[in-house]
Amino acid sequence: MEQKKRRILIVGGYGLVGSNIARLIRAHYPFIELILAGRNPENGEQLAEELNNAKTALLDLDKGFNLSNYAPVNLIITAMEDHSNILRETAISHGIACITVSEVADQIAPTAFLSLHQKITAPVVFAGHWQAGILTLVTKQLAARFKDIARVTTAGIYDERDPIGPLLESQVDNFVDKALMRQADNWMFVKAKDNGRAIELFDRTLVTGYPMSTLDVPSIAAFTNAPNIRFDFATGKSVGTAKGMEASHDLYIEIEGVLLSGEDKKLRTLVSGPKGNAHLTGVGVFLIAEAILGAGGQSAPLNGGLYLPETIIKTENIIKRLTEFGIHINEDIG
Repeated sequence: MEQKKRRILIVGGYGLVGSNIARLIRAHYPFIELILAGRNPENGEQLAEELNNAKTALLDLDKGFNLSNYAPVNLIITAMEDHSNILRETAISHGIACITVSEVADQIAPTAFLSLHQKITAPVVFAGHWQAGILTLVTKQLAARFKDIARVTTAGIYDERDPIGPLLESQVDNFVDKALMRQADNWMFVKAKDNGRAIELFDRTLVTGYPMSTLDVPSIAAFTNAPNIRFDFATGKSVGTAKGMEASHDLYIEIEGVLLSGEDKKLRTLVSGPKGNAHLTGVGVFLIAEAILGAGGQSAPLNGGLYLPETIIKTENIIKRLTEFGIHINEDIG
């Protein structure tokens, strides 16, 4: 990426997820200026000093968002919930690229309709997938091995030792009531608590997962056309904890179908982020930011508009790329 002056506003930039995003950007691109914004900017001063070429700023979304207080910026990253969509809509109206990570399937309609009435001149990325798209990106690469897919079941396993606990719990409470699933080619919203399923972990133990309306479900449907798709959230022991190390955040992907070779196959893959949930999400956002800015071996998008992680990031070698961040991926785990 050309080392010209760029500025990124990270809203929630000194929280668990935001700080991981900021550190990843800084580690790879020291010339990018970072603005770490939130309600208590004094809490981010130490991080800003650590990062260098960074500063904190006050931003309370309950009191609105005045872009002129932070401009010019090339990219807005929302590392927190924005129920009013003010950040995304401000970015659209000013032609600024934007990444948001907290929306679920039924919350993207306002922006989708806005895009039909107003030209979007910069990339706006819906990344309300699990870990900002990591699960779906890996699924897309794996799905390329199949010529026909009957079922894709995915899951995120939360280890109670993961420090993101309180934040994750509040997010889960917001969207576990009803969940979007695809079953026998039919789209349906179901009561999560009435539709649990058993998930076998790496050590053969079973936990109960409950479906959630992450954007992974419609995304995976779009590129696989599988008639049965769901994402579930469960609590259980992680690979990291089992090894006596830091709690990891583990993702399970099961694809059932017919391989390109003609063989019937159930491919089961484990993606384990050894630094936990917040770091794994940070990596997902970082990869999207690279794609928007034309870095990491990618060309910047030629057109503005609405994007998803898997439509803006190259997925042909995403598994190899993720290993560069210390993420462990075990394919065909049986």
